[in-house]
Amino acid sequence: MNIQPDQRAVVLGRYILENKATVRSAASKFGISKSTVHKDVSERLKREDPVLFAQVKDILEINKKERHIRGGMATKMKYEKIASCKHTVSR
Repeated sequence: MNIQPDQRAVVLGRYILENKATVRSAASKFGISKSTVHKDVSERLKREDPVLFAQVKDILEINKKERHIRGGMATKMKYEKIASCKHTVSR
């Protein structure tokens, strides 16, 4: 992604808004670090497009509130997978 940081912040903000994406998923999509995405949407976007910033901030707050649920679900799926592998192997 070879564009100016301020332009990148707007592109990231639009992506997060349109896809209800997390910082991590946006970073993965655009091939940049989570730190860069966070800095872009929390600092640069505020200067560049305050309206978009407010919308993105709301989505990131929702993601923050749901973070513990996603972690729990990932752990649950991990152990279910391990259990099913053990069950398959023991047959």
